[in-house]
Amino acid sequence: MDPYTPGSKAHRKKHLGLSTKEYIKVTGTIASVRKGRHYEEDVDEEFIHDVETGRISKGKGLCMWREEPSFIAEASFVKAPLNSRVGPSTPAPNFKGKGKQESLDRLPLEIQESLVLEDLLFVLMGIDGTYITYPSDYSIEDEDPLQGMRFVVAPTLDPSLRDLVERILPLATYYTGITSFIEARSHLDFGLVNHALCAAIREMLKDYQTLLAQLEHAFNTSPQFTLQKLWYYVHPTLHTLSLLYMLTSELASADDPVASESASGSSSEPDAEEDARNEALGLGGAKLKAVLSEINKNSQLGMDGSSSIPVKGGEVLAIVHERLQNMSGDPAAKKLYGVLMQAAGKPYVDMVHLWIRTGKLIDPHEELCVKESKFIDRGMLDLDYTDEYWDRRYTLRDGSTIGGASKRHQAGVPSARTPGGRLPGGACIPPVLERWKHKMLLAGKYLNVIQECGIEIDKDSQSADEELSLEDDKFYKVIDDAYTHANQTLLQLLLRDQQLIPRLRSLKRYFFMSQSSFLTHLLDLAGNEMRKSSKSASIVKLQSLLDLALNTDAQGEDAMFRDDVKVTMATNGLYDWLLKVLKVNGTIGSEEGEGGIYEENKKDKSEKKQQMLAIDALTLDYHVKFPLSLVISRKTILRYQLIFRFLLHLKHVEQSLTNMWLDHKTAPWRTLTRRTPGSASRPATPAPGPGAPDWHADFENWRRRVFLLRARMLAFIQQILAFATFEVLEPNWRRLEERLAAGKVATVDQLLRDHVDFLDTCLKECMLTSAKLVTATSKLIVTCSTFALYASSFAKEARQGLACAESPETDLARAKRWDTLGKFETHFNHWFKVHLNCVQFYASSENVSLLPLVVRLNSIKVPT
Repeated sequence: MDPYTPGSKAHRKKHLGLSTKEYIKVTGTIASVRKGRHYEEDVDEEFIHDVETGRISKGKGLCMWREEPSFIAEASFVKAPLNSRVGPSTPAPNFKGKGKQESLDRLPLEIQESLVLEDLLFVLMGIDGTYITYPSDYSIEDEDPLQGMRFVVAPTLDPSLRDLVERILPLATYYTGITSFIEARSHLDFGLVNHALCAAIREMLKDYQTLLAQLEHAFNTSPQFTLQKLWYYVHPTLHTLSLLYMLTSELASADDPVASESASGSSSEPDAEEDARNEALGLGGAKLKAVLSEINKNSQLGMDGSSSIPVKGGEVLAIVHERLQNMSGDPAAKKLYGVLMQAAGKPYVDMVHLWIRTGKLIDPHEELCVKESKFIDRGMLDLDYTDEYWDRRYTLRDGSTIGGASKRHQAGVPSARTPGGRLPGGACIPPVLERWKHKMLLAGKYLNVIQECGIEIDKDSQSADEELSLEDDKFYKVIDDAYTHANQTLLQLLLRDQQLIPRLRSLKRYFFMSQSSFLTHLLDLAGNEMRKSSKSASIVKLQSLLDLALNTDAQGEDAMFRDDVKVTMATNGLYDWLLKVLKVNGTIGSEEGEGGIYEENKKDKSEKKQQMLAIDALTLDYHVKFPLSLVISRKTILRYQLIFRFLLHLKHVEQSLTNMWLDHKTAPWRTLTRRTPGSASRPATPAPGPGAPDWHADFENWRRRVFLLRARMLAFIQQILAFATFEVLEPNWRRLEERLAAGKVATVDQLLRDHVDFLDTCLKECMLTSAKLVTATSKLIVTCSTFALYASSFAKEARQGLACAESPETDLARAKRWDTLGKFETHFNHWFKVHLNCVQFYASSENVSLLPLVVRLNSIKVPT
């Protein structure tokens, strides 16, 4: 376009009201400012004199010339995005960027306005001008580029123009700060969400740069272009860039709020006296201060892991969403932040969409709220006593669980930026996704399990190609549908294809001895082997005997799964292990206790003088393949084993006492002795010596007391066994089976919870979760077992007593016989009363299901 050329002198005077000399000065200066114009008008001698004396720079009013600008190669275009506009190292006469600043107060307003307009077009791109420059104390290297560059106007500028310029200058600060943010956050480590946000902001800045190009064109071509018009055109952009600048400033300051606070606190002026004192003590110096600052910074990073996590992923979306909500009353802000929210959330939505559709977690920069522990895989299921594969392979970064409890103190969950503030990085879940986070987690987790089974997942091509955003209701419908589909698919896979209910029935039959006599056969066949020590007993032989017992009893569904039942030996006694766990944690199933049944404690081993018998260490194991191992996991197998060992002890003691009853039907116990008058009385524990009661009555009384104690012990064991089997295990199993068969279990996690709750309820009602009840029950069972072991000793003493009945003086073992029986009676009566009191207390306060046991135990008479 041809440069504008003023008209005739008369025309100029008419419109400007200037003399010929003044007009030549004005037009010459404007022509100098608006580059590209070449005037060839004559000037008078006075004007030339002004140029030579320096009142007017040589470039003004003379024939203009321009050299081709050189391109300065730089690694960054943030501080000088248009440095191609900067002239060569030897500036041309018309180059004003780095020239000597002239006093503006001696120039007319029109000239001042023109000069300032030229500077503004540079400054708005981040390049300082001649009359609009950096402050005197301003250093680009020392200042934070994310805060933007600051400019000040020459004090000699007319106040009316200065006021208008100062209104426009924040645009330069906003633009340079936003541009610095884009360059800094475009680094790979800041993740896809930051990259998408920077791309969206960069697109918005293109409109700003286009506006500046149009303004520069108007400045060079239109004589009516003024500072007021510039303000008119950039005023709407000022509000837009201020919104972007506030967002980028918040994102930049959120990286390290502690540092920003310390920076603001350290801005106060140092104390000269204190500095002198520190210098004298050797504590001064810039190097030492830098070292101390670095140590302090490292200590803060060590104490707070969140300081090392940049603002990325969900935290960026949370900040944008928070600003969107807080400024929803401003239509421009709502529209701007809405566009940024949609653009920045796209990679986040894509990652979520891929996770809930395929079960594949692709999150290279740890931006998603779901994380994967890659060191946990299917190979550790056989040794997993805490359900780590299911509970910890895929988790939420904020540590929250399905039940709503938060575990932010656990390892791997970063601390908040500030107390009570947002979690850093991907651990911060966008507020719009907060109520959907568990469904997102479970949908992908279910699909991942299905993939592990080798089943191909059907992908919905329509939903994959559909554009979704965080602000779109369709996105949350997709999450809900994906969760429902994944849950139903995995649930049907477990219940129908993997035959979960028949598997659980076989578990109940083998471990709870329900409607099965295989345990009786096993105890009969392996009696000799079980009386050995746990280390001496042959597991191979016991496994063969178990298979033989199962073959004689298994039928139907049980026959299908009997090969999955294996014999194993525990390294700790049942009651010692239970008491140890209950005293430490108060519950069974905690992380510290689980797996302890298979881990030998060297200290306890050294303290034990007598090795554990095989009958006390014998237990069963059950092996299933993936994905059934999610439901029948090591965590649940441990609970089955605890109940089985408890029932096995009761069954073994019952069998021992029954065998003792059979022994009591033999001759030494049934042969009648000669009675004397008054022998029917029941004396207390007699002692040899003068005045002793009738020896025949004493022996019969001893035999009667043995019969009675054995009957009471057998009744106690049978009542406990019947209560545990028919009033605890069977009813609870029927309730679980009905829920599974009726389809009342809606989700896989509910299935897992119901199974574990069923076992925990059985443990509690079998009195295995209370230290007092475990202690009292174990004392009684051990007393009964020990009494049964004395069966041969009692039989020997009965034969000796029968032989000595005719000559009481030769019965030297009578005192020892009564003493042994008295110890058993005293011990059993004491612990029976303690046990009954504990059962009554818990039945009336915590465990109402123990009320039937109270009735059963009260039927066992305690002699006075």
